[in-house]
Amino acid sequence: MSTATERDWDPRPRRRWESITLGVALLVTFLILVSLGTVDPAGEPDDRPDARGTVSKPSWMRPLAEGEKPPQFVLFSFDGAGSHAHWERILPLAEKSGAKVTGFLSGIYLLPDTRRGEYTGPGRAPGRAAISFGGSDDQVSVRIEDLNAATAAGHELGTHYNGHFCAGNEPSAGTWTAEQWRSELDQFFGFVRDAAGRGLRIAENEIRGGRAPCLEGSFPALAPAMAAHGLTYDSSRTSEGIVWPSLEKGIWIFPVPEVRVPGLDGQSVVMQDYNLWYAMNGAREEPSRDAEFTEITLDTYRAAYQAARNTNRAPLTVGTHFNDWSGGAFSMATERFMGEVCGRDETVCATYSQVVEWMSLQDPAVLSRFQSMPAAQVS
Repeated sequence: MSTATERDWDPRPRRRWESITLGVALLVTFLILVSLGTVDPAGEPDDRPDARGTVSKPSWMRPLAEGEKPPQFVLFSFDGAGSHAHWERILPLAEKSGAKVTGFLSGIYLLPDTRRGEYTGPGRAPGRAAISFGGSDDQVSVRIEDLNAATAAGHELGTHYNGHFCAGNEPSAGTWTAEQWRSELDQFFGFVRDAAGRGLRIAENEIRGGRAPCLEGSFPALAPAMAAHGLTYDSSRTSEGIVWPSLEKGIWIFPVPEVRVPGLDGQSVVMQDYNLWYAMNGAREEPSRDAEFTEITLDTYRAAYQAARNTNRAPLTVGTHFNDWSGGAFSMATERFMGEVCGRDETVCATYSQVVEWMSLQDPAVLSRFQSMPAAQVS
């Protein structure tokens, strides 16, 4: 497979499933802590391990005070997560903006083409998939280095399962049984264990959630397979507007929101890059409109963020792929949005597991009150 883009998408959009003396003393203390690496100059604790392997929690990772609003969380997530060119752009941008992101990894990207026969998708012959396998041994090695660099920087990896079989390519994920989902996850984690022998430094228990191909799948069938592997969150459903995660069968559900798109006369679209592209022009390459598509997408992200921030403060999922569709129009919109939003006050660009941890610290009654608020809607 190419290291620049990933063929990881559905050919149709789917809707399923952040006194002077005392002042001088405080300043001196702050500067000492900065020099020791305890906090960064922006005043946030450094959530990277120190020389002793200790990780300091960010200042927002705490229970809310009485009457306090939650941070406006923004969840940048990338399906596939195998493109070297995209990791090369995202990692420095995330470091500069203070963002933590989530990559949903397609497991067969860890499997070189010469070993494709080791994967058997549900109802398929060995070696068949709707996306590329890992490419050459060297390409897989580079990918492993990228994934190691991402997790070392505090980003998160989840599962995007393996073969990416969507509706129209049957049997598709929307029809899989619990046993077929279990097989997909068994194989995914097998590929992760195998890659550890080639240098991947990601333990199985560090992978805590996922997103199903094309947002498809029956949750009652998927949930037991997730639970069997200790997974705690899923981001495969959609919601009308931006809503708080809910806990079902021990799994936190983070929906991808369907929102009105300002540049499309208010048409409602699932806020993933491919769905937006399909709504704009049927997902056709049209180079003369690339810049227009970037602006429409960026305006949609901005409007969705503002809607949530001004109302229920529900975490905002920005669902995207490591692809360069329409001349990179959607990647550019995502990267620009990350650069402008993650440094704002009361805004936290976090991973899914970080938000799950934050929710676990809250008074259940307080969290329930936020969950019961109406969905945030783009006006």
